[in-house]
Parts: sequence; C-alpha cells; structure tokens
Amino acid sequence: MLTSIPSPPQSVWMLGPIPIRAYAMFILAGILIAWYLGDKRYVKKGGPENVSEDVAMWVVLAGILGARIYHVITSPAAYFGEHGDWTKIFRIWEGGLGIWGAVLFGSVAAWLVLRRKNLRFGPFADAFIPGVMLAQAIGRLGNYFNQELFGAPTDLPWGLEIDSAHLPAGYAPGTTFHPTFLYELLWCLAGFFVLLAAERKFRLRGGELLALYIVIYTLGRVWIEALRIDDATLILGLRLNIWTSIIVCLGGIIALVWRKRVLTAQPENADIFLGKEQGTDEPKVIR
Repeated sequence: MLTSIPSPPQSVWMLGPIPIRAYAMFILAGILIAWYLGDKRYVKKGGPENVSEDVAMWVVLAGILGARIYHVITSPAAYFGEHGDWTKIFRIWEGGLGIWGAVLFGSVAAWLVLRRKNLRFGPFADAFIPGVMLAQAIGRLGNYFNQELFGAPTDLPWGLEIDSAHLPAGYAPGTTFHPTFLYELLWCLAGFFVLLAAERKFRLRGGELLALYIVIYTLGRVWIEALRIDDATLILGLRLNIWTSIIVCLGGIIALVWRKRVLTAQPENADIFLGKEQGTDEPKVIR
C-alpha cells in the first residue's frame, strides 16, 4: 500500500541551452495523440482525408490562446493582484491553462475552418473528442511535474508530497495533499473508454458524442475542483470553475437530448457534408 506519492525532483531538463519542460512535453504528447486518433476515426466515419491537418493547426493555436485567456481571467491574482506580475501571462510553460477556454476557442476555430470546407462540425467533433479526453489525462501529468493544482491536505495513503518550494503558505513541511491531478487523470481515462463504448452501443453521431463528453467531464470536474486549494475566484462560496462546470453540464445534457431528437429520422451518413442545393452555391444544412 502506498504511504504517499512523491513529487518529481525536477520539471525542467536542459538540452544544451534549450530547456525541456515536462509540462510542455505532456501537452504536446496529448495533442499529437488526440490528432492521430481523431484523424483515423474521422476518415473511418466517412470524412474526407487530409482535412484534420488544416483544422488541427488552427484548433491547437486557438485552443492554447483560449485556455490561457480563460485561466488569466478566472485567476487574476497571480497576474494583477497585490503581489502579481503581469509578465507571467506569457510564461505559459509555468502552467495555467483553462480547459473551457480551450474548448470554446478551439471549437469556434474548427467550426470556421470546416465551414469553409463545406463540412459539418458535429461528425468532426465526435471523431476527435475521445482523443481530446485522453489528451487531457496525459496533460495532467504536467501538473504533477509542476507540483501545482493539488487538493486539500489528506492522510490518505496516496497523499501527494509537495516540496518546500511549492508548499502553500501556512502548511508544515511533510503535509500531504489530495493528488487532484491523478483524480482527473483517472476520470478522463475512464471517460475515454466510456465514450467509445457509448458510441458503439447507442450509435451516437452528429455531435452527440461531444455532448456526452461535456456531461462526463463536467461531472468529474465539479467534485475534483471542490478539493483544490489554489487561489480561485469565488462566487457564492463556490469556485468559479465549479459554477462553470455545473452550467456547462446542464448545457451538455440539453444538447444531448436535442441532438437525439434532431437525428432520429436522419440517415447515418447524411451529416458529414453540408452539401449544396442543386443548381446553386448555397450550402444546404442537413438537420
């Protein structure tokens, strides 16, 4: 049985003058795996080849930008507070990416690129979203190496050790904390397999799998976020990310029910392309 989980002794390695940061490497690994799996799934669903490369470039750029913006807006103290440093906004390698900013900005970027290619967003999102959840699991290892985003103190056998340089003020050396990075990693890993199983069993399509991902992820994020003790904006005593997760979860449930009704009478291969009305250049959106 574990007595505690030790934190890594370092998170940066030097390759000559070039710093190799664990946080960046895990984020990059997650992106590559998500793209590889998503590309294979999209083509298998009937989507055209060589589309995901164009979409992925814009999604990654927009997603990282959105994730950073969301983090800065929801955790402004480190940047604009009494002892804040606004230049840290640009030090993305130190951690601090908000998943909801990544999802929002990345989704908008994907929708715009796909629209120009006369392709629907729903099937593309369904193809990529299991890989995205797997990428989130991988990315949480970066938080482990950075010794950040851990939870409240705990005496559980899997409590996380934090070294003195990263120990929050007011806690004695030797205190162990809930490894919330591990909780979310395991939740996302389980969610990855649930998505694949649900897709096969219930024949989800046309954005339904994306909606189910939103519900699964937010349900886990609510209780995991409640364990964290890092600085966060509070609204009515709850962290902003908890409120965001609750609202987004409700939106995911509504979207799942709505898409199920819309797609009931639609042929299974009808939602890859927008199509064209015969004799015109106007897009025909298949509902």
